[in-house]
Amino acid sequence: LKKRSAQTANLVLEDGTKMTGYSFGHPSSTAGEVVFNTGLAGNTETLTDPSYHGQILTLVNPIIGNGGVPDTAALDEMGLSRFLESEGIKVSGLLVLDYSNEYSHWRAVKTLAEWLKEEKVPALYGIDTRMLSKIIRNKGTVLGKIEFEGQPVQFLDPNKRNLIAEISTKEVKVYGKGNPIKIVAVDCGLKHNAIRLLVKRGAEVHLVPWNHDFTRLEYDGLLLSGGPGDPTQAQELIENVRKVLQSDRQEPLFGISLGNLITGLAAGASSYKMPMANRGQNQPVVNMMNGQAFITAQNHGYAIDSNSLPPGWKPLFVNANDQTNEGIMHETKPIFTAQFYPEANPGPTDTEFLFDSFISLIKKGKGTSIASVLPKATAATSRVEVSKVLILGSGGLCIGQAGEFDYSGSQAVKAMKEENVKTVLMNPNIASVQTNEVGLKQADRVYFLPITPQFVTEVIKAERPDGLILGMGGQTALNCGVELFKRGILQEYGVKVLGTSVESIMATEDRQMFLDKLNEINEKIAPSFAVESTDDALEAAEKIGYPVMIRSAYALGGLGSGLCHDKEQLLNLSTKAFAMTNQILVEKSVAGWKEIEYEVVRDAADSCVTVCNMENVDAMGVHTGDSIVVAPSQTLSNEELQMLRESTIKVVRHLNIVGECNIQYALHPASLEYCIIEVNARLSRSSALASKATGYPLAFIAAKIALGIPLLEIENAVSGKTTACFEPSLDYIVTKVPRWDLDRFQGASRQIGSSMKSVGEVMAIGRTFEESFQKALRMCHPSVDGFAASLPVNQEWPANMDLRKELAEASSTRVFAMAKALNDNNPVDYIHKLTAIDKWFIYKMHNIVNMEKSLKSLNSESIPEESLRRAKAIGFSDKQIGKCLGVTEAQSRELRLRKNVTPWVKQIDTLAGEYPAVTNYLYVTYNGQEHDVKFDDHGTMVLGCGPYHIGSSVEFDWCAVSCIRTLRQLCKKTVVVNCNPETVSTDFDECDRLYFDELSLERILDIYQQEECDGCIISVGGQIPNNLAVPLYRNGVRIMGTNPLQIDRAEDRSTFSAVLDELQIAQAPWKAVNSLNAVEFANLVGYPCLLRPSYVLSGSAMNVVHTEKEMKKFLAEATRVSQEHPVVLTKFIEGAREVEMDAVAKNGKVICHAVSEHVEDAGVHSGDATLMFPAQTISQGALEKVKIATRKIADAFAISGPFNVQFLIRGNEVLNCRLSASVLAQYWA
Repeated sequence: LKKRSAQTANLVLEDGTKMTGYSFGHPSSTAGEVVFNTGLAGNTETLTDPSYHGQILTLVNPIIGNGGVPDTAALDEMGLSRFLESEGIKVSGLLVLDYSNEYSHWRAVKTLAEWLKEEKVPALYGIDTRMLSKIIRNKGTVLGKIEFEGQPVQFLDPNKRNLIAEISTKEVKVYGKGNPIKIVAVDCGLKHNAIRLLVKRGAEVHLVPWNHDFTRLEYDGLLLSGGPGDPTQAQELIENVRKVLQSDRQEPLFGISLGNLITGLAAGASSYKMPMANRGQNQPVVNMMNGQAFITAQNHGYAIDSNSLPPGWKPLFVNANDQTNEGIMHETKPIFTAQFYPEANPGPTDTEFLFDSFISLIKKGKGTSIASVLPKATAATSRVEVSKVLILGSGGLCIGQAGEFDYSGSQAVKAMKEENVKTVLMNPNIASVQTNEVGLKQADRVYFLPITPQFVTEVIKAERPDGLILGMGGQTALNCGVELFKRGILQEYGVKVLGTSVESIMATEDRQMFLDKLNEINEKIAPSFAVESTDDALEAAEKIGYPVMIRSAYALGGLGSGLCHDKEQLLNLSTKAFAMTNQILVEKSVAGWKEIEYEVVRDAADSCVTVCNMENVDAMGVHTGDSIVVAPSQTLSNEELQMLRESTIKVVRHLNIVGECNIQYALHPASLEYCIIEVNARLSRSSALASKATGYPLAFIAAKIALGIPLLEIENAVSGKTTACFEPSLDYIVTKVPRWDLDRFQGASRQIGSSMKSVGEVMAIGRTFEESFQKALRMCHPSVDGFAASLPVNQEWPANMDLRKELAEASSTRVFAMAKALNDNNPVDYIHKLTAIDKWFIYKMHNIVNMEKSLKSLNSESIPEESLRRAKAIGFSDKQIGKCLGVTEAQSRELRLRKNVTPWVKQIDTLAGEYPAVTNYLYVTYNGQEHDVKFDDHGTMVLGCGPYHIGSSVEFDWCAVSCIRTLRQLCKKTVVVNCNPETVSTDFDECDRLYFDELSLERILDIYQQEECDGCIISVGGQIPNNLAVPLYRNGVRIMGTNPLQIDRAEDRSTFSAVLDELQIAQAPWKAVNSLNAVEFANLVGYPCLLRPSYVLSGSAMNVVHTEKEMKKFLAEATRVSQEHPVVLTKFIEGAREVEMDAVAKNGKVICHAVSEHVEDAGVHSGDATLMFPAQTISQGALEKVKIATRKIADAFAISGPFNVQFLIRGNEVLNCRLSASVLAQYWA
């Protein structure tokens, strides 16, 4: 664990702001202008960018040093530094939030700290970089200093110096000697990559000092490079350029970054210091010649005033966000500039073509305008004229297709309504938010019909839509749309498929067409064959060589896929696959490679942005839906990220994707080799995760694009100022952890692979990996404290556990086996070898284990405040810390508050603080020094459902959203807490404040007390918030609705049964039991008996017991899941009917109700039963008894809010009833 014994130093700003950090660079004081960069990769390249000379750089990417540093002495074939952009580090100082002591990358040879010390550059970690970037954003120019004790320094403004002279070469250098095109490059701080790109294109580059008189030199082209500082300091250069401009010389001139400013000033325009500098890798720029947009890397604090340009000059590029000048051109001469970095490195390579344009100008001859060689404007795109659109939903939830499509469909409806397009929605899922009948955000017409070609055709006939959206309903909608297209239904009724065409969809779903399309553009794919029989599959495997992976066409969640090590496995799996599809792909296995995902958006005008890249913690071989995933990617270099980004854009353009697309890559862990695994030309689970991770509403944007609206015209809803044509920057890290419920199925294997098994997932946000990771593990299951060696729900490891096997075979519990391995002092290399998980992630997990060991060596009296703060910063909960210190969670919380260790509330704003955010999309972290928001609303808190799992699914999201919308209609401010990225309730514009955070006692109290909420509603989120009712109540939270003590009486099986006896409501014989008296009671009443734990959801650990042997087994299981509450044994009533009563009461009085009947006899869980409404076979007398009993129960428990009672009926007699939270509320609505 990184010890905070590191030397401390202060960052001091000229306004008096002081932050204390920990040194990991050279321990020397320095001063300069403090700037920030929002880039997510390429630290080595960034630190050597000459434009940062004289500046103290703040990296807003929170975790730095992950990939170490490559060989800084390595040279390329031209003698330039192979991995650097200049000779050595150019920043005066470095500021970061979290520094990784241990690195992991195949190119790395040393740590970032070692390199900084070699170069004598000071650096601090532990700085609230978001707070700092906001200060810089608001003030424009900020001077500061890194000051070590005993080394005072004065503030200094580097912009008053001629920084260009300090950084420029002192002698003429030639690169690419002998190449036919001679280019004079004026070195104001030229990046090495610009030289590489020119030489690659046949140029002999003569690098000259900034003040070199090039006016009389012979050359074919003149390049003015980027560089640091105020351009007006370079008067000699400006004068030389002015001479060239005023002469009759016709050789092309290309100015980059500072070169743009120099050219503008030489032409007679004026420059100014920008209020907000552009320093990052996601700046959207528009080509004024053809309207195309690009994402660019930039680093400048000055700009040309476009209005000051003299006649004959005009803007060539404009920033799409702040409308500042990004380049100029002469109308008749071959002179053009770019304020951004077309050479990138780091950053997107979208505008590298400008070097081609420069060379083309030279080759065309003198006197040619840049307009003649730039890409021509594409055909003008126009809005798709539709008046009514049919949106296909995904139908019932299943593995691989869950609530994320309720979210995407709801977003699509909202987008259509904004554009005044009528919407018709088809979706038979009654539990979904999108199928609400009325509301401002609901479809104009909803059909609860199956998503099949037959039913969709009938709806098309009835509604006559002129548009159809297929991408919001998962594989179900996609497959249906393809079939409608093949049958000619869409053409017959004049229905246009909006967004990506059916032909493009088919090219991504049909495995042979997919291979052919990728081969057309020489994209990399694993050696593979698309086959249509088992014999062909066996033949393909023989050609490729085992092991092979097989994948099914038009399949969901990896269904029908798997890894085959031999002929027998292939025969078995392919036979199963061909039962579901007529085509499979047999491909060479890349198990063990890294799995990387890109979410990309393309509009009809061909503007492309990669919204999010995600890295699977688990290596290839585990379905991405079953893998732990982080965003942004943590172990990839800029070179790797840009390589995959270029591939992504190349693929979506070739496939003519219009809208959103997900591409999955396998990347070799020790080389630049990669292959494309899959392309999903639709919204997906990953796109829902990316939307919530970045704040970029992919489904909403895709729906707008489907109408022909270009990205540039769509507003970024988070900032309210910038365009949707950008790539989000994250100053936090997101971790997704899947939720499995494999324990519900007796004998089910815990192993996971290429076919998805998880039923839900959570997303955690933090500012260190450890914080985000531990939060996610707790979110996934309330019984988990964090990254620990114990299993969920108090399960025990098998006595004969084989730890090596647990690590080597991916499973739903492997992450806990890794904790056990680290606890047992197994080396990181050993765990990496067995799991193929990148060592960087294991190093971070090791940090957590080391902190746990450190805490266990302390007690509540001796623990230093600094240790407590560090434990909280890497994600330890109060309960976790309490266990280590030997105290209760309450005592641990009291200790923390006594030491004034409290969390900070931060915003997700898509731009890492570069622009102010207008939304309140929030998370809680211990890595900060200030809150991003004020707490003046005192709203009503609503707790969401947490991860989807068996018994708690999208129906509780419907309940939460309905509650939130009702509160807002009543003009109540709402504060929502949830951690499920698949939900509509976690859409940031559904409520006034969204906290994407833990549904735990600790976190709810933190938020409730900070917001000073007027109350908390726990009755709409299912079992997880329901279980928090009493603890919250005892900590002073005002629970709205039924009194928590009454909820406790109802959830406690023993107390509830006793109350029924008091009310004289008939029920089967029952007893609160333990291991001693359970068998005795069962023998008394006779088997079968029903064993029921308290405070559980959907019958968890509830079993019908037939024998004494089963009794011992199931009682141990029930006791384990309900340790603090009684287990009740009831005589099981055979041959009875089951009736459900769903009702709403106020102060104990029932105000509305609905009664349904199960088709199956009692014994089938309500969630698995077929329901009829109204009841069909129950006598009126029995129904009246049900109503009477319901009223008694509502009164006895003083219920205020929704409740559900389940009755067993035989003949005219009510035999039994159970009170529980309902999953049927949306059914009645």
